[in-house]
Amino acid sequence: MPRRALPIGLVCATLIISQMQLTPHPASGPLAALMCATFLLTGPYLWRRLNPAGHGWVGGALRVALYAVVGVLVAYFVTIPLPRWLTLGPTLLTSDTTSYISLALFWVGGWGLGRDLDFEEHLALERQRAEAMEREAQRAQLLAVRSHLDPHFLFNTLNAIAEWCRQDGEVAERAILKLSSMLRTVLSGVPLAAWSLEQELELGGALLDLHLIRDPEMFRVEQSVGVRAGAQRVPPLILLPLFENAVKHGPAAGKRGTLSIGVSELDGQVRIQIENPGEFRGLRDGGSGFSTVEQRLRLAYGGAASVRIHGEHGRTRVTLMLPTGQDPEGPA
Repeated sequence: MPRRALPIGLVCATLIISQMQLTPHPASGPLAALMCATFLLTGPYLWRRLNPAGHGWVGGALRVALYAVVGVLVAYFVTIPLPRWLTLGPTLLTSDTTSYISLALFWVGGWGLGRDLDFEEHLALERQRAEAMEREAQRAQLLAVRSHLDPHFLFNTLNAIAEWCRQDGEVAERAILKLSSMLRTVLSGVPLAAWSLEQELELGGALLDLHLIRDPEMFRVEQSVGVRAGAQRVPPLILLPLFENAVKHGPAAGKRGTLSIGVSELDGQVRIQIENPGEFRGLRDGGSGFSTVEQRLRLAYGGAASVRIHGEHGRTRVTLMLPTGQDPEGPA
């Protein structure tokens, strides 16, 4: 890796050049290169194979001792017999004095690089484990119907259906079928990693229809879809909390008017906007719908997707930007 290769290469080049300058022998440079290569191929590997961690005090001490002995043997071979065989005589790296320095560099360098490799490997595993746990937590939330369907809305709808059963059986039947179909869709989306934006919009539309069955004059819906919603994949139930909030903090809070849903393509991304009457005045304490959407987008797309909310001219607008054609990663 460049972040290791560059400093290691700098140290090795310095040693090789210094050896060649201070020992004017044709074999001095190749010997220094061989010493560096021997260290890089054996030192870190030996430490990682003999890593004392997790082997207890006695086992760890034996492994450290074995690492030290192997280091002595390797360093001795390349600093004493080999130079003599090459008739080099004392050199910068292989004299009686500097051979101890070479041994210390072998020990410390192998230990440092080996630990660095182990730490990086363990860090990568921990990150994967943390991400897997986060996705599992996301799945657990979904299995708890994390769509954030407001229980008050469900209870009120069921109470209204009970009233309609006495007054208008046809309306009650229509409401029951709509609610049943919606809940079935919600539960079918829970275990999926992704489904089409078209399905997500249909689910949001079903939620709005249920509100309008209870109060047909509550709001009007304007929807404009300028992309192939069937081809764009999104995390299931990602928009449902936003549809619910649009009704809850808009028409259901007395701010009647038009709910606007717009889907378009902008700068290579799919832009989804949900707008309701009533100006945004900050996220409410205890609310989790918007933060859940933020978290799910981060898990599904990394930094490639975003969501923001702002108020403008007495209305609240939520804007999602999703990468075009990219399948989200999910907790399936």
